[in-house]
Amino acid sequence: MTDHHTVLVTGATGTTGSRVVAHLAAGGHTAVAASRRASLPTGAARAVRFDWYDPAGHRAALHGVDRLYLVPPIGDPDPAAVMLPFLRQARAAGVRRAVLLGSSAIPADGPGVGQVHTMLPRLFDEWAVLRPSWFMQNFTGDHLHAQSIRSEGVLRTATGTGRVGFIDADDIAAVAARLLSSASAPPATDLVLTGPQTLSHDDVATLFTEATGHPVRHLPLTPEQLRDRLSATLPQAFADLLTNLDRAIATGAENRVTDTVERITGRSPRTLREVVEEWASSTSAARHES
Repeated sequence: MTDHHTVLVTGATGTTGSRVVAHLAAGGHTAVAASRRASLPTGAARAVRFDWYDPAGHRAALHGVDRLYLVPPIGDPDPAAVMLPFLRQARAAGVRRAVLLGSSAIPADGPGVGQVHTMLPRLFDEWAVLRPSWFMQNFTGDHLHAQSIRSEGVLRTATGTGRVGFIDADDIAAVAARLLSSASAPPATDLVLTGPQTLSHDDVATLFTEATGHPVRHLPLTPEQLRDRLSATLPQAFADLLTNLDRAIATGAENRVTDTVERITGRSPRTLREVVEEWASSTSAARHES
């Protein structure tokens, strides 16, 4: 007989959180969905209202929970300020295992989520930090890239010819769910997650053109042009961070693939072509039904 564990999934209606809930449920595990709207995604045992910036609700969210999936607040250049008090409270409440969603571009001691990464092993005996490469869903969801592809047929970056091991959010969630539900402890380290191949943004544009039948082109920007464009709608610190990440891609920082997804889940990660073709097919079907 196995021990029963309950996982609090923060960001449970988001890109990876909703998928983590689904994977946990499919494996027969209990997931509590935490989000600002207390929505109940498919598979969640229950939903709780959770806002990183409203600590009044944190105690209730932790009730009966002993494992955490942690999605940092989006767009906050200093997530540690709100996350660390919650994590200390979680430890005091009996949480023993935590899996943090980080970024391949930000190591421990780095800016933003890197500060949370540094503290995690000091708070929990059982932990892992997932450091995925850039999400494939950035091109198909609500990201600025997806919006410009759909509205203009243009993909704007300051990445030049730099290559990225783009990863499917479902593969990230599959790894997280495995680490959160396993009877054995997570590896107590950070795990860089990528898809099976590296692609430039020129390659991405070509792939979208082929998969959708609609022309998409990559429009290279200088870092300064990108920063100006982003700062029109984002806080300056976050615009600077995103610009620096594109600059790092241009110099080869993300030109790598790892075997982490296959090693932990037992299956190969999906390709961007598979994800885009699936998205294009579902989008076309939805248009015909409406």
